[in-house]
Amino acid sequence: MGVRARPTALVAAVVAVLALAPAAAADDWLPHPSGATWTYQWTDSVYATSPTIEKVTVKDGADAKAYTLAWTTDGQNSPSGIASTGTVSFQETTGGIENTDWSSNPPPASFPVLCAQLAGCNNSLASTYYLLIWGGRSPVLQEPLRAGDTWSSTGGAQGDVTSSTIYEGVEKITVPAFPAPVAAAKVRSDVTQAGARGDPYGSGVRTVWWVYGVGPVKIEYQHAGGANAPVTDAVLQSTSLTPKPAPADANWFPMTKGATLRYRWTNPKHMKTPSVQQFTVDDVVNDVARFTVKSVSGPVRSAGSYIFVARLDGLTNTAADTKAATTASLPPLGPASLPPSQRRRFFTPFDLLVFGFSPVLDAYPAAGDTWAAKNPSRDFSVFGVTGATRVVGIQRVTVPAGTFKALVVTSTLKQAGFPFGSGTRTCWFAPGRGLVKLVFRHGDGSVSTVELLK
Repeated sequence: MGVRARPTALVAAVVAVLALAPAAAADDWLPHPSGATWTYQWTDSVYATSPTIEKVTVKDGADAKAYTLAWTTDGQNSPSGIASTGTVSFQETTGGIENTDWSSNPPPASFPVLCAQLAGCNNSLASTYYLLIWGGRSPVLQEPLRAGDTWSSTGGAQGDVTSSTIYEGVEKITVPAFPAPVAAAKVRSDVTQAGARGDPYGSGVRTVWWVYGVGPVKIEYQHAGGANAPVTDAVLQSTSLTPKPAPADANWFPMTKGATLRYRWTNPKHMKTPSVQQFTVDDVVNDVARFTVKSVSGPVRSAGSYIFVARLDGLTNTAADTKAATTASLPPLGPASLPPSQRRRFFTPFDLLVFGFSPVLDAYPAAGDTWAAKNPSRDFSVFGVTGATRVVGIQRVTVPAGTFKALVVTSTLKQAGFPFGSGTRTCWFAPGRGLVKLVFRHGDGSVSTVELLK
């Protein structure tokens, strides 16, 4: 990473969700209370075989969304003799932890040059936190952290370092700071740099073990370059912080490119035959996914797309563009404040799912979580629905696609003057599959049932 301060223009896509669910704190993956300290020891198998010891402290922004950590080797009696001081700045966002700035003294002259030319090179891997943010500044860690999640990121002083990252799950790990095994989130990144004089040192595979309530406790960077390529390790020696239980990482609404979901939707009162429709995850970028829908059979002929975003304020549907024709006698929806041409209709299972207010799910759903519609809000302007949602817990459910231990979420919905837009909706979400069943008991006495076929 850069060895001199480099202003950064951080551009973030922000999704406005006005009916917020309880959210896990982003800072628990990298907490920074006043007085917090961490001591790391790092080595490089070729360029720094003796340990370098760095003490990290909170320079400013304790417990704030934007904060700066500082490190130094002063007074640590590092066997390597490497002197290093620097700062690294972060910002917590609804999408995770972002690195916004950095500065330090230059790396040792013996280290590879991680730029196209030596003069003015602001890149370095000669510190624990430079290992952490190399090629992965935006984000450093994506949230919510869910099983199988992947994301892409960039870094380097010129933005010329890229990484592709996957969350590999929870692993027990021991480090000097925690000699008894602690649960850590294992995050693996394939990092690529092209054109630097020090290639292939800037490329490789980095694995970071994150402990909730503490931060990174171990970093291993396997540099590219063949059988004798360097390996850099940084390990937490001590800290003032204590591990916390991490939120469950079950992925209740996976967004995997190419995945397909085929549903059967019935409503005996308004549809004589079932409507079968198929959804495909057409594209995914950093937990923003586009689902396309097409009709398979039945009285509703639909085609279109839905955009879903997973962030710390929950899973939100941010856009829907669907065209449909139907021979079914589906009642109209409100709200009365909008002209009929601008009102939503129930044409697909996802219309039933996202109707009312956001989020569809909170970031780390657990039994007892609740959230409610708000007025005024974007959702109320679109749907005109009041009500509340509650996470019930885990239940076994059987649908044509199989039997699942599913998360049950119920919503009460009231759309004034429109019975079909009022009632009780219950959803079942299975880990790794998403929505497997939905039952909407409408205020007009009809019942819509959606089941996953395959």
